[in-house]
Amino acid sequence: MNRKFDVVIVGAGPAGMSAAIKLRTFDLSVLVVDEQPEPGGKLWHRVESIAGTSLAHVLGKEYESGESVASLFRGSGATYEPNTQVWQIDPSLRVLLRRDGEVESVKAKEIIVATGALERPAPFPGWTLPGVMPVGGAQLLLKDSRQIPQGPTWVAGSGPLLILYMAQVIKVGGEIEGWLDTSAPGEWLRTLRWFKSVFKGRKDVLKGLLWLNQIKRSGTKRIRGVKSFHAYGEGRLHELEYTLANGLTKRVRANALLVHEGVVPSIHMTQSLGLKHHWSHQQSCLVPSLDSWGASSLAGISVAGDGAGIGGGQAACVRGEIVALGIAMRIGLLEQKSADALVSPLRKKLKNLLSIRPMLDALYPPPQRLIFPSDETVVCRCEEITVGDIRRVASMASPGINQLKAFTRAGMGPCQGRQCGYTIANIIATEQKRQVNENDFYRIRPPLKPITLGELVSLKIDEELDS
Repeated sequence: MNRKFDVVIVGAGPAGMSAAIKLRTFDLSVLVVDEQPEPGGKLWHRVESIAGTSLAHVLGKEYESGESVASLFRGSGATYEPNTQVWQIDPSLRVLLRRDGEVESVKAKEIIVATGALERPAPFPGWTLPGVMPVGGAQLLLKDSRQIPQGPTWVAGSGPLLILYMAQVIKVGGEIEGWLDTSAPGEWLRTLRWFKSVFKGRKDVLKGLLWLNQIKRSGTKRIRGVKSFHAYGEGRLHELEYTLANGLTKRVRANALLVHEGVVPSIHMTQSLGLKHHWSHQQSCLVPSLDSWGASSLAGISVAGDGAGIGGGQAACVRGEIVALGIAMRIGLLEQKSADALVSPLRKKLKNLLSIRPMLDALYPPPQRLIFPSDETVVCRCEEITVGDIRRVASMASPGINQLKAFTRAGMGPCQGRQCGYTIANIIATEQKRQVNENDFYRIRPPLKPITLGELVSLKIDEELDS
């Protein structure tokens, strides 16, 4: 059966839920689809189940605030369908869904992409070993089942999420053996030009300082100036070797290694739609090009939340509301003057929430090892292609990233370049002695998620819905 909605929202995180709540005040029919079994996204993962428990207190007030948003979302009247994958969106605003082995086509007047962020790919020698995982993945395990790493546990990288996770692990009784801090030296000097924004975001800065103090008091070793590291083991992680700026190398026992180098917008879906993107020098990543209402270069498609640029949970909620008001205006339920009056305080709030971002981006830039990884590093784990393989091909005939994809198969696996795209783009730019730019990314083709031939042939599309 084919269905039709005024608005389809992809993602039930802070932005998606907030957009749905606001859209329902205009009595619009709204469908929200999400791959997870509960609303909340990664930030508020399982917040409905965890709210009120001791774990919620550990995760913090910002996490607990997600419960009220989820409650409003549940009561908004929006149609919510969890455990649902979007495997294609076409420019005619048709959304193709997959759930429980069945596929469906849904037609919309407007679509909001609220797919959030993903951790910045940070490959290094040995990163494919069992026992090595991203900090974000480890935090989801904490939220899912209160699991924390056992045995000698090391954390490598930098950024607010990494610091928060360590503080949370310590708060629930876990131990972190050491932190390989990859932050560039002189980090606080780089933030001086953002002094005013630091003052505006002083509450967030204070929280970060409190987390750092908890980590220090726990006895966790903080090793600064780490330039590179290498995971070793037979069948799983057993040892970790790291090298400092002065060339000193040390090897330690490790049962778990958790890595994090910041987050970037999830652009896989927006790239597949052919939306215009631009390179953000501030956040060293691609970002969709949007107007002040969150509308993209393709009519009927808007982007909200961290997928529109990293800003955090509160900013994502505000962006969701702004996008909803823009849609209500375009559909004709709000006059321009009324929409401007409603959006003005939201834009002011968003500006204040984002004021600290330039300081954080200056504090935690991507380390040089992400731009110049070693030749033996596996860059495409799906196809087992190394950095050296990419460099050899990139230096032969100056191919673009999509030509290189055809030559090497890098980016052709199940992740379709989500984990290797930025690294390969940087390798190519370095080999060709130029800056990475918005053209240095894979062309994304459907299906966005694996589907079977049986599911594909069972799809029925009602063409009358397009009229």
